[in-house]
Amino acid sequence: MRWHTPGSLVSVASLFVAGVAGAAHAEDNDLVLGRLARRVESGGMVTAVVPQSRDLRALASQLGVVLAPHLATPADTLGWGGVQLAFDYHTTQIDHTASYWRALEGSPDPLGTSGVAHTTGYLSTIGLFARKGLWLPLPAMELGGGVVHLQDSSMWAGQVYAKLGVHEGYHDLPIPSLALRGAATRLMTQRELDLTVVSLDASLSKHLGLGGTWSLDPYAGYNVLLTIARSEVVDPTPNVDPFDETMPNDRSLNFVFKDQSPILRQRFFVGAKAQFGALTLTIEGQLALAGTSVDDRGGTSAICEADSMTELCDAKDSAASQQSVTVSAGFEL
Repeated sequence: MRWHTPGSLVSVASLFVAGVAGAAHAEDNDLVLGRLARRVESGGMVTAVVPQSRDLRALASQLGVVLAPHLATPADTLGWGGVQLAFDYHTTQIDHTASYWRALEGSPDPLGTSGVAHTTGYLSTIGLFARKGLWLPLPAMELGGGVVHLQDSSMWAGQVYAKLGVHEGYHDLPIPSLALRGAATRLMTQRELDLTVVSLDASLSKHLGLGGTWSLDPYAGYNVLLTIARSEVVDPTPNVDPFDETMPNDRSLNFVFKDQSPILRQRFFVGAKAQFGALTLTIEGQLALAGTSVDDRGGTSAICEADSMTELCDAKDSAASQQSVTVSAGFEL
């Protein structure tokens, strides 16, 4: 099967995006960052808010793993003439009882005080990706890009990557292929959160021919993620009309979380790509270790506590470890 015109790829991508957008009715997984602030009340009215930096860091850490660049390829590149179009399904475990997930629109506990689950234990994305092998600027290069959608939300994220095959092609020898890859994810369509995830990984794989028509490429690797989260203006009282004369201070409550240092997470991954003719199927499992990074804010050595009354503290990433599974099916030409 051969596709000779780029218009075919564009048509498939357009149908995919239109289908997902049309099917997305629920918005339970959209973010309401105003819930990650402590409210100070006087006389039954909210007079001030204190942004909870610790909660934002943990939320961005786990969401960064959910939306992190998809790997789902062995170390071997596609070759200078190779092209791949793939559809991905990716599901990631989250700490759904952690209080910072109250920021989800559909949380049954928006105050985070009841200890109940704020959503299911997993967040899932679907995506469309195109990959192309190149000879320049270096031999054994591969570039790729795509878009992913977080289900039950309005969140979309663009992803791009570049992979360098350091050692590949010796399939008749008991020597694995080695590749290095850099990638990035950029969150779109979220008004209150600006999220970028930078990914660096190294992988090993081995190509195995099966009967002349089938092939199998098991692979494994190590991945470092750097999540950069920046707050836009947050409205802590979105259900209050800012022009309501009975709430004269409402507009003054809007706030912005202070910028934090990048959030470091580490992932290990293992998977296998099976191919029959032009058809490919890849299954991959990932384990992201628990977050440990700290935003070291100047002028203090105090660690931010739960329900803190100050932003002048060091926010420690309290995100638990996360497991993910990716299934990718496509065409390789």
